Amino acid sequence: MANRWKGPLVRMDECRWRIPESYKPGMRVPGVIYADESLLEAIVRDQAPEQVANVACLPGIVGASLAMPDIHWGYGFPIGGVAATEIAAGGVISPGGVGYDINCGVRLIRTELQADEVRSRLRELVDALYRAVPTGVGSTGRLRLDANGLKQVLAKGAQWAVEQGFGWPEDVEYCEERGAMADADPEAVSSRALKRGSDQLGTMGSGNHFLELSLVEEIYDQRAAAAFGLEKGQLVIQIHTGSRGLGHQVCTDFLQVMGRAVRKYGIELPDRQLACAPLDSPEGRDYFGAMAAAANYAWANRQVLTHRVREALSQFFGTRAQRLGLELIYDVAHNIAKIEEHSVNGKRLRTCVHRKGATRSFGPGHPVLPEKYREVGQPVLVPGDMGTNSYVLAGTQKAMAETFGSTCHGAGRLLSRAAAKRSLRGSEVRRSLEREGIIVRAGSDAGIAEEAPDAYKDVTAVVEVTHRAGISRKVAKLRPMGVIKG
Repeated sequence: MANRWKGPLVRMDECRWRIPESYKPGMRVPGVIYADESLLEAIVRDQAPEQVANVACLPGIVGASLAMPDIHWGYGFPIGGVAATEIAAGGVISPGGVGYDINCGVRLIRTELQADEVRSRLRELVDALYRAVPTGVGSTGRLRLDANGLKQVLAKGAQWAVEQGFGWPEDVEYCEERGAMADADPEAVSSRALKRGSDQLGTMGSGNHFLELSLVEEIYDQRAAAAFGLEKGQLVIQIHTGSRGLGHQVCTDFLQVMGRAVRKYGIELPDRQLACAPLDSPEGRDYFGAMAAAANYAWANRQVLTHRVREALSQFFGTRAQRLGLELIYDVAHNIAKIEEHSVNGKRLRTCVHRKGATRSFGPGHPVLPEKYREVGQPVLVPGDMGTNSYVLAGTQKAMAETFGSTCHGAGRLLSRAAAKRSLRGSEVRRSLEREGIIVRAGSDAGIAEEAPDAYKDVTAVVEVTHRAGISRKVAKLRPMGVIKG
């Protein structure tokens, strides 16, 4: 991956580049990369376009193999990749198109607090939240679940957490899929995956996962911001985590299954990391059921963390969480495969949409959206890193027409975690952020170095491309105040 990618890129417009089907044998559709010239340089240096072309070889793929502007090299699919396969035409499902951290996602919680009200006590508040939220590799929570209890989580997702007292009934209304995929099959999840998930519910994990106190710094779309409950100067909270060890194990288990399925069904692939099976096959159905169960675990995980945050803030401010206005704005998935209907070349198709490091971006009027968001489109949450802005966007009709209702999910890495640790010192990053007024708490300085702002692309540039391309539109900019990392 050290050499610059030298394949063909045909400019379609100011924000799109096409890899023709003629680039390599086996491509069934073109590749389309959303980027401007400044972002494209890092993309071709990373060799990620080769993975876009490889994905275009998947059986049943329709439209195009898509890449969002935060694209970078991943396992099989690029991170930032989107692909839809037609189920009736033998379309496949690929674990590499979802990733190891199934339903790594983010949720945004509003408050009635103004950021200026908490600034003088910010360090104390960050410390209180750090004590309340278990973080880091192998972290465990207060919950201990046996296999039967865990299978209830896998079946019900966020609803299970609410029923156990970890949240408010209305929370599930503001989660993608209402916090639970209906096709989840807990029986398809291995005993090893169950064991890894038995004590991690309500924990944040490591890597790019975080909890952040953010200032709403700028509003771009007053109407959408009002619908979302956002206003300038407000304090909001982001929670970013996924399915922890359980989801990782589900992916590991099914990569082996899919490796055998490729041979069984005579599927030819340019990269074995794209191992897959027709969705309408025993292997495809089993993976989809297990993946959906892991996704439900992730929604339950973020729901329990929301409860912990509400408890901590209620205790810190000495008043009820309802008085503080700690309402869930929305919860989105970043690594997932969904069964959705989309129009392709004027024909309505039932598809399996893979979004790996990409966010759903359904436009105004879509019936799955909460009623109060239906006129403005789905909230799209695009977190930055711990030293840069995050963005709240809204889904668009153009995304429905061009990208299977998808957009970017974050900044996208420039440096691998190993390279970041070699070139950056966590203690220096921490001090630099504190000089900017950003309080950071983390399990180690190495973890801070891995996730330093210099390790990532410019999230503002990424968001500007999606906004100009029309596949999501800017609603608000958030600025970090306090960050908790694993």
